[in-house]
Amino acid sequence: MTTADEPDIRLLRDALGPLRDREQVARRLLESSARHSCDPDAELDWDAPFDDAKWFWPPELVSLYDTPLWRTMSEERRKDLARHEAASLASLGIWFEIILMQLLARHIYDKPVTSSHVRYALTEIADECRHSMMFARMIERGGTPSYPVPRVHHNAARVLKTVSTTPGSFAATLLGEEILDWMQRLTFPDERVQPLVRGVTRIHVVEEARHVRYAREELRRQMATAPRWERELTRISCGEAARVFSVCFVNPRVYEDVGLDRRVAVAQVRASGHRREVMRSGARRLTDFLDDIGVLNGVGRRLWRSSGLLA
Repeated sequence: MTTADEPDIRLLRDALGPLRDREQVARRLLESSARHSCDPDAELDWDAPFDDAKWFWPPELVSLYDTPLWRTMSEERRKDLARHEAASLASLGIWFEIILMQLLARHIYDKPVTSSHVRYALTEIADECRHSMMFARMIERGGTPSYPVPRVHHNAARVLKTVSTTPGSFAATLLGEEILDWMQRLTFPDERVQPLVRGVTRIHVVEEARHVRYAREELRRQMATAPRWERELTRISCGEAARVFSVCFVNPRVYEDVGLDRRVAVAQVRASGHRREVMRSGARRLTDFLDDIGVLNGVGRRLWRSSGLLA
């Protein structure tokens, strides 16, 4: 007996090509983890003094860069804003990683505990624990407050963690990882940036590459095998996650904390062509992938466009 979904699934599988063996992918990622895992507490010099001439984030990636307000700011205030925005991004990263750890635990709950796929998921959870502690320590070391996401989105994530489908979980994972990863790849080799921040971003980039591979392979598999209703729900939930992500990317409180008018700053960021291009550039590799596997269709594409992350 066939279902109405089967022709659609076959067409999607044909478009995606052959799926890689799940266990083989996991074994390779486990081997890479064994070779390239880091201990931030041991590998970074947390006590080294900061250099007043250096930035905490590349200036071109600061939200107000090249706006009228930016041009009126002193170099000292620009660097202070970069310090607070680095803390805001680290806070956002911790929030996403805590969500991710719970989604991964849900994903493997019913799977064979001796499989390489489950072993790698547990390895990634351990990585994310270290990353969250590393980001928290960087915030504290930088002398700024943490910047939690707005309460409405914090509470909405409770629902996501409870009801998210498997493909929806991996789509949200990639959204939280790939844009920050793009920015961090520009940060860790930038000699204008504080050595501690460069070290934190280097560790995160090295280990996050494995997480992205794991999530991409699994999302690709899920979009080729999930029933139609689940794929449609994934498109909508991923688009809504993109909209929330774009809103939460920098906490507007950072502007007040460096002595700027919050409303003016937010308005200029929204109107900034440079900022829009930075965010779209950061998302481009991800949106190309999501488009290829059928996530950016219908309502999902409209939501992504409303987020500003998709042209």
